[in-house]
Amino acid sequence: MNTIAVRGACPHDCPDTCALITTVDNGVAVRVQGNPDHPHTDGVLCTKVSRYTERTYHPHRLLHPLRRTGPKGSGQFERVDWDTALEDIASRLEVIAARNPEAIQPYSYAGTMGLVQGEGMAARFFHRLGASLLDRTICANAGAEGLMHTLGGKVGMKVEHFAEAGLILIWGSNSIASNLHFWRQAQQAKRNGARLICIDPRRSETAEKCHDHIALRPGTDAALALAVMHELITHDWLDHDYIAAHTLGWERLRERALQWSPQRAADVCGVPVQQIQDLAQAYGTTRPAAIRLNYGMQRVRGGGNAVRAVACLPALVGAWRHRAGGLLLSSSGFFPIQRTALQRPDLLAGRTPRTINMSTIGDDLLREASPVFGPKIEALIVYNSNPVAVAPESPRVVEGFVREDMFTVVLEHFQTDTADHADYILPATTQLEHWDIHASYGHTDVLLNRPAIAPLGEARTNTDIFRALARLMGFDDPCFSEDDLTLCRTAFGGAVDFDQLLETGFASLPVPDAPFAHGGFPTATGRCEFFSERLASQGLDGLPDHLPNYETPTAGDRYPLAMISPPARNFLNSSFVNVQSLRDIEGEPVLEMHADDAQARGIESGQMVRIFNDRGEYRCKAEVSRRARPGVVNGLGVWWRKLGAFGTNVNEVTSQRLTDLGRGPVFYDCAVEVQPLAETV
Repeated sequence: MNTIAVRGACPHDCPDTCALITTVDNGVAVRVQGNPDHPHTDGVLCTKVSRYTERTYHPHRLLHPLRRTGPKGSGQFERVDWDTALEDIASRLEVIAARNPEAIQPYSYAGTMGLVQGEGMAARFFHRLGASLLDRTICANAGAEGLMHTLGGKVGMKVEHFAEAGLILIWGSNSIASNLHFWRQAQQAKRNGARLICIDPRRSETAEKCHDHIALRPGTDAALALAVMHELITHDWLDHDYIAAHTLGWERLRERALQWSPQRAADVCGVPVQQIQDLAQAYGTTRPAAIRLNYGMQRVRGGGNAVRAVACLPALVGAWRHRAGGLLLSSSGFFPIQRTALQRPDLLAGRTPRTINMSTIGDDLLREASPVFGPKIEALIVYNSNPVAVAPESPRVVEGFVREDMFTVVLEHFQTDTADHADYILPATTQLEHWDIHASYGHTDVLLNRPAIAPLGEARTNTDIFRALARLMGFDDPCFSEDDLTLCRTAFGGAVDFDQLLETGFASLPVPDAPFAHGGFPTATGRCEFFSERLASQGLDGLPDHLPNYETPTAGDRYPLAMISPPARNFLNSSFVNVQSLRDIEGEPVLEMHADDAQARGIESGQMVRIFNDRGEYRCKAEVSRRARPGVVNGLGVWWRKLGAFGTNVNEVTSQRLTDLGRGPVFYDCAVEVQPLAETV
């Protein structure tokens, strides 16, 4: 038997970015495991990615190009050859581009986090074409903007040093499900005597394992952070020297924070006053204190301000002085990615196409041409994403995707909800079948992915598909002939030792252990900016503040329940939903409800319920659960619509409104009502 081990990287949207070892027997991948030589992975994978061979060899894997034969959304297709598919796609895009290339819209996100199979060749193609640009906001933009206006970028402490902290605030993160390798560091800290406090509306698996859980109302994180500041000030738990030397706007922030007493914040957050006081005392008196912030808390109207408020805390107590102190939301700002060389925006040749926000795609697909909007979207090319399932207010998204006058091409592994609405489905390779290179937003290593097996069936890499379309459309710039290994080298230029990547599969960036111990933040001033002149110059509040949710339900309202839609533990966004072993573990779509809310509506566990608001309705089974706090229901996502009851999922009721900063979606800023249905189990 010819057995080899191939080094790779996990491609999925997770901060851990694990190093993989794929065992291949006679050309067949038989096992995917964590690389024990990579310190961050340490040989351990999550349940999802450890099943990656099941996903790659799935019986429903798309292995041939398909052309639609039935109505949009019917899922009816016939097999065609690559030449037929690509020639027809290219010719139809040429006709549209001749009228106005901005009528062609790419749509992609983090189906792979790879820099090559993500936007490496795709961006070159769309830039050369002059297509509309895409504002990729759907996950992290509000938080990213909040960090940028406070710390200067997506930077923070190193994840490995959390193990040495004396206090860890896990804020808006179900780390056990979504950040496993951080959780291992937190557990080590706990064994060393550290206190773990989870701040999350839901009593998640992580919250259950922490010493304390603060179950605040969705969208009230900034109020909580400001009340913590209030207590730090009134009890003088401050590092005055650090504040004086390395921050900007302290007096203004002090005045704002003193308006937020623990009692005021308790009323807003729906938590006991004593809990806020205890949190502030723990944070103000424990050294080193670390915060693991995550993206759930920024998916509300005031998400950017909330991240700003939390990001101010470490500078107030001098936590940045310690390598085990500070904050981590994302480390991606440390990576010297050569995006200009990789994506070639110069191919626009001076053109400035409009930008479409991916979070409002439902409305945008339905807009007619206008002087403000520009041309009607006539063609949509979807890759690395499943917008029909994951984009907010899915009734509008579906209405846009069923337009018979819109030409839709989807590059995919499986016939997802989005693929069902395509005119052509093009089979793409998985991570085991192509080259790629990866940054991380949870650690500071670059990872290289080698292909472990030949592409199955007729699957092609994203890069090959866009190269072929470029050739057919007469784009003869030499950059369209560069192979994937060349693109991998281009991604970081000379900033990373590529020979080391080829040899070991990973290389560490030279980031200091305590990057802001002596200030040096990547802001214009080099300081942690409590007050942002840049925001003030835009007519916005230069200080962080609590902004109430767009939809803040109260008793007697038509829609009296707040709904959040955190990911189901065994899925990653809409990936892995069709892997049977994982779906067997997850069960079926459920709505978690607190016993008080369920009893008031005559709802029992296992009963089918209708979750609804003015945007739509969603039906699934209720689960009366201590994971839900009173007044808040948890609609676990993101199930494929076709796998849910009545062909819908939780995004039937979410909205297309946007966050205060970053133009991000507000998935967790959603008011609903819930009614029982007759069916039970």
